[in-house]
Amino acid sequence: MSNKTKSILIIFLVLMTDQILKIFIKTHFSPGEEVVVFKNWFILHFIENNGMAFGIEFGNTIGKYFLSLFRIVAIGALGWYLAKLWKKEAPFGLIVCFSLILAGAAGNLIDSAFYGLIFSEGQGQVATLFPAAGGYSSFLLGKVVDMFYFPMIVGHYPSWIPILGGQELVFFRHIFNVADSAVTSGVFAIFIFYKQYFGEKAPEVQVSQAIENER
Repeated sequence: MSNKTKSILIIFLVLMTDQILKIFIKTHFSPGEEVVVFKNWFILHFIENNGMAFGIEFGNTIGKYFLSLFRIVAIGALGWYLAKLWKKEAPFGLIVCFSLILAGAAGNLIDSAFYGLIFSEGQGQVATLFPAAGGYSSFLLGKVVDMFYFPMIVGHYPSWIPILGGQELVFFRHIFNVADSAVTSGVFAIFIFYKQYFGEKAPEVQVSQAIENER
């Protein structure tokens, strides 16, 4: 199996896992509902957000449009660069990293682009897929579904810490999804293995060289 085929398979599997889980959560949980999977630090907690990864908000409707359009451009750029890596027979680890990032970005874009069209409003109730009355929003204005919550450490900051002293401490506080995990894993792996992927021993995959070849 070629690296290109493996890359496409990775993208497909991440997208399928991400969307199947999101649709399941959306059609079985109401916002705020949660199920403890393991003890008190692995929880499925359903929330929706209008913004970026890990529930970070990004402005109002205009900001939402901008973010969705940015995702589209980013996905196009990632796809272009990934295709170049396939042709250059780049290290498979690098291909995996960009495949994960592309799949994650596409997964959250699907939510933003289509969920407002295909789901009913879920506030206070479980949403319906393909409701007869239509969706809760329009194209590119859908909300991203998040569900993974890992509050592994819960307590309070020591009183002697400036500003935060005495306030609640929750680690890890953010709620995320499979797509977020894919993007984060891909980015961190690139940073960790940067020299291996882009160092002097692998000039054929340097970003600067790729740009130079296009001139």
